[in-house]
Amino acid sequence: MRITHDNARSNLTEPLLNGETGYKFKGKRESLYSKATLLDLVTFSWLNPLFVMGKEKPLEQDEIPDVDVKDSAAFLSHCFNENLKQAKEEEGITNSTSVYKAIFQLAWKRAAVNALFAVISAFSSYVGPYLINDFVVFLSDKKHSSLKTGYLLALGFLGAKVVETISQRQWIFGARQLGLQLRNALITQIYQKGLVLSCQAKQSHTSGEIINYMSVDVQRIADFAWHVNTIWMLPVQVSLAIYVLHTSLGLGSFAGLAATLVVMSCNIPLTKTQKKYQLKIMDAKDARMKATSEILFNIKSIKLQAWDNQFLHKLESLPNIESSCIWKSLRLGAVGAFIFWGSPTFISIITFGACLLMGIPLTAGSVLSALATFRMLQDPIYSLPDLLIVVAQAKVSADRVSSYLQGEEIQQAAIEFVSKDKTPYAIDLKGGKFSWDPTSGTSTLDKINLQVTRGMKVAICGTVGSGKSSLLSGLIGEIPKISGTVKISGSKAYVPQTPWILSGNIKENILFGNHYDAAKYDRTVKACALLKDFELFPQGDLTDIGERGINMSGGQKQRIQIARAVYQDADIYLFDDPFSAVDAHTGTHLFQECLMEVLRDKTIFYVTHQVEFLPAADLILVMQDGRIAEAGSFKELLKQNIGFEVLVRAHSQALESVLTVEGASDRTQSPLPQDGHSSAEQIQTRDEEEDNLFPEMKEKEGRLIQDEERKIGSIGKEVYWAYLTTVKHGILIPVILLAQSSFQVLQIASNYWMAWACPTTGDATPIAEMDYVLLVYALLSIVSSLFVLVRASVSAYAGLSTAQKLFENMLRSVFRAPMSFFDSTPTGRILNRASSDQSVLLDLEMAQRLFLAAFSMIQLLGTIAVMSQVAWEVFLIFIPVTVICIWYKQYYIPTARELARLSEIQKSPILHHFGESLSGAATIRAFDHKERFINANLVLVDGYSRAWFHNVSAMEWLSFRLNQLSNLVFAFSLVLLVSLPDGIINPSIAGLAVTYGINLNVMQASLIWNICNVENKMISVERVLQYTELNSEAPLIIDNCRPPKNWPTTGITTFQNLKIRYAEHLPSVLKNITCTLPGKKKIGVVGRTGSGKSTLIQALFRIVEPTEGSIIIDDVDICKIGLHDLRSRLSIIPQDPTMFDGTVRINLDPLQQHSDNDIWEALDKCQLGDLVRAKEGRLESTVVENGENWSVGQRQLFCLGRALLKHSSVLVLDEATASVDSATDGVIQKIINQEFREQTIVTIAHRIHTVVDSDLVLVLSDGRIAEYDSPSKLLEREDSFFSRLVREYSTRSQTFNNSAKLEG
Repeated sequence: MRITHDNARSNLTEPLLNGETGYKFKGKRESLYSKATLLDLVTFSWLNPLFVMGKEKPLEQDEIPDVDVKDSAAFLSHCFNENLKQAKEEEGITNSTSVYKAIFQLAWKRAAVNALFAVISAFSSYVGPYLINDFVVFLSDKKHSSLKTGYLLALGFLGAKVVETISQRQWIFGARQLGLQLRNALITQIYQKGLVLSCQAKQSHTSGEIINYMSVDVQRIADFAWHVNTIWMLPVQVSLAIYVLHTSLGLGSFAGLAATLVVMSCNIPLTKTQKKYQLKIMDAKDARMKATSEILFNIKSIKLQAWDNQFLHKLESLPNIESSCIWKSLRLGAVGAFIFWGSPTFISIITFGACLLMGIPLTAGSVLSALATFRMLQDPIYSLPDLLIVVAQAKVSADRVSSYLQGEEIQQAAIEFVSKDKTPYAIDLKGGKFSWDPTSGTSTLDKINLQVTRGMKVAICGTVGSGKSSLLSGLIGEIPKISGTVKISGSKAYVPQTPWILSGNIKENILFGNHYDAAKYDRTVKACALLKDFELFPQGDLTDIGERGINMSGGQKQRIQIARAVYQDADIYLFDDPFSAVDAHTGTHLFQECLMEVLRDKTIFYVTHQVEFLPAADLILVMQDGRIAEAGSFKELLKQNIGFEVLVRAHSQALESVLTVEGASDRTQSPLPQDGHSSAEQIQTRDEEEDNLFPEMKEKEGRLIQDEERKIGSIGKEVYWAYLTTVKHGILIPVILLAQSSFQVLQIASNYWMAWACPTTGDATPIAEMDYVLLVYALLSIVSSLFVLVRASVSAYAGLSTAQKLFENMLRSVFRAPMSFFDSTPTGRILNRASSDQSVLLDLEMAQRLFLAAFSMIQLLGTIAVMSQVAWEVFLIFIPVTVICIWYKQYYIPTARELARLSEIQKSPILHHFGESLSGAATIRAFDHKERFINANLVLVDGYSRAWFHNVSAMEWLSFRLNQLSNLVFAFSLVLLVSLPDGIINPSIAGLAVTYGINLNVMQASLIWNICNVENKMISVERVLQYTELNSEAPLIIDNCRPPKNWPTTGITTFQNLKIRYAEHLPSVLKNITCTLPGKKKIGVVGRTGSGKSTLIQALFRIVEPTEGSIIIDDVDICKIGLHDLRSRLSIIPQDPTMFDGTVRINLDPLQQHSDNDIWEALDKCQLGDLVRAKEGRLESTVVENGENWSVGQRQLFCLGRALLKHSSVLVLDEATASVDSATDGVIQKIINQEFREQTIVTIAHRIHTVVDSDLVLVLSDGRIAEYDSPSKLLEREDSFFSRLVREYSTRSQTFNNSAKLEG
């Protein structure tokens, strides 16, 4: 089956990630490669139009042509899927063999063509050494030979070189292309697998690890496609070498073969050890990436809690583990380099020594032919350890990817879909038993029986951790089913408890891939109370949302995802506690307008902790310990009097507290204003701040997340200088260059000695005894090899130390960056630098490329020196050819550099989109949008492939031209040597010049290639350096201005003329806030959208700095002390609970300052003690990434536990009990009042009863203080904002209470 590019991209006009990817289509870009003629393919001239464009101006992503259809992600993904399916059928199950088979099936045809070119290249490369002896004989006996023979020999040399260079370019290009195909196929597979991974599999493959599979492991498998040709080239090269040696040295060649095999076998133990190190290195990489992604994900909490140093030290220690393994690996590599550079010496000494013992005469011709052959043998000997390391790396990576691809998937058959005409039930669940961990033998849900007819409203309630969310997961097939049947009739929409928001704009999030219907859209946003928000946002519903909705409040995110579900127009709706993040009025609005009006004909399941929403349900399920403890209508449940009344009683007590305060104000109840403004506009206390939109958003027309910054033009000298001088101010660089130069000089000296000392013919008398000649040669060669060992060790140390230093600098800079940086920078972008760019540094790719460029230059100068000594006329052509080479390089660089930059930039969207898809996989599956997201991934992969493919092709374009120019210099040199009269040159030295000249094309191309590669790789250094120079927050500690150790003691907080704006040219968000929060009192903060509540809290923690005015806590101006001193002395329980991968102990006490007794006490107080005791590990019980194995309510309780342990004098509660039921909320409020009665408590809350018992209430409006007094005083004023708020809540709740009494 053939997939066309158009089919693969049929869905790309759908709204998804336009703002985030920067990938916009401007018509069809044709593939230059697919239209190329045979001559174009050989010479790479099909790239000429791209070079013309790149020379005129810096290339943009839209201007890069498409890849060929057969290289597209869609085509390769389809092929791989088909191959995997076939392999599975043959194997019976999915195992690593079937994954390997699928890879083999995909790659073998292209690999076979590459192998053919590689073998042709190997054959033709040995023609030169084979002809050298004849050439020296011809030069020695020029009088008796015709010039025609000389010219034919020169033609033979040149013809072989042309064939070698053409076939070499083709196999290298083919290997790159094959690598691209493997990478595209595997990345799409990894993405598709991520969308169907089971909960258990996700715990063993965290998002950080999966990102490593995508960015590091897949690249290593792709690199193997390049090295695999060495496998067929090795035997060919060794066989040809022995044949050439046999023609010139006879039986001595077998000594050479034995020595070659000894050298090769030395590499085998080295490689085995290397493989062990590679496994450790990859594990260390995983740990580093996992920790980095988790910390970036929770950076706001880390800053608020003043854990910066703790987590920074944790991250800094992880690369040390990685580096120690890499350093061991590099030391082995240095030994490998010593073997490589010393192998020609060792083999030649053994071979020539054997010839002496056997009495085989050594002539200049035979020695030079042998030396040329040994130099050619150096390549396979060098390739072998390289190959073995790459094989080890690829095997480790392939096993990791294979293990991931075999991971357990969501049970596709867990749910049976039934057509509407065959059943009256929307949901039919019989004997349901479910478990998040089926292997443990314990069930999460048991004995679940449920039949729900179409159009029913089903409410689910219960205490924290009773199984409410798990029940919804069971209905959409997310939780593994152990037994029972689940039948669903109709389409479904799911709203998770933790909002899942995509980067992009609000409208795209609501449409979620559906076509825009104006009437339906307007009805949806009105029902979800979003119109007021749209008025506040700079671009309305086209306003960009930050990563994970970071610039939206909890309530806004919740309403956007509810709107997404409503717009889907599904048959069955599953809402997981949608009202917890919104205030009382908005909750009522959503319930009435969304659930009871727009969705009135739909089947709805809604989890809620707010008891007032229960009477409207047709069926209420009360969950307890994973079972449906009670089921029935509100009236029936009140009559049963089993446990349901506990929840109702808790709600009634909360209401009584409000009514008591209301009654205390001694006034008659006024009717609610009927002007339509009170409910819709005035009574809104959502913590949904317009001021959360950071300056980037307001400045740049609603775009919070900008396209990734990209430097244009050549890489500045300061980048090279910074890289070279990072370690010991660059003092090691001259040492490395001196060692390599010494090696080169001694190598040339040893070869020169052999050529000069050996006779030109067997009859001539040698200048010295052959054993003496050989001894001098051996000494020179051994000393030269020792210089290599010095160079390899020092360069490994310098490269690794530089990588570590740059990583530390980047890490510290990112950690110290203000929150506005994280709000406007996707995590994927930072992770790309910490993973791909850092790998270029840590794996020493950068150091190797840089030093190789320098070594190539030294080698080339040595070769030219030898050739020019024989015939200076070589310079007549070498100089103009070098000028042409430099011109080609200058022509190539502008295009290649931008292609390299674009390919790096295009990696981030793949990782970012993948991260978002992983976190929202349940929603994507519930909405049946897998295909659309897979298509989006294909687009992003192709976007990266286009830049990468044309970048490597451009390198081949340059290399081909440089190779042919080198061949021209070599041909000219040969013709010159043939044409010069007899006696002018020494035939032996002329032969030496040819020996070096054979490799001229390789050296010259290698030099330019390495210089270009250095520039491409230096982009990674440039990108890392960009992140070492970020704007920083205020200092963590200011030594001469530290607060007293017991500060703050009473928590008196004074705001004096406080003004806050997010940028100089923007209006103030907080305007002249002047008030005092008395110490040891409870202060409630309320206000409508955009009033400045969140900004006030952010100012208290200096997440944003005051423009004017001051904040003084207990006589200390907080702007004059260090951030650590401030944040570590205050406590906050945030709206979004944060938990880290690790244990219960580490999550409660990350700084490890408290005893076990203190921790248990805190756990008991926050209602988690019994739960943790019941777990096998107790305090060492596992907490997985983001705390996914704990309910949202339990995570919120953990945050309360942290605050109890910290016990600061000032505690901020930012909607801290939103995700718990009324009964638990009541208990928590009691604990807070009891434990923090001597503290200042600042509360932002949606539940009125949590604010109504405050000592003071601060009402904000439009960044100013509207009201500030005790609740009773505010309630005395009928027109006060607070009065309206309480009236709204009590009216709604009393209606519920009355119905409860009637039905009771």
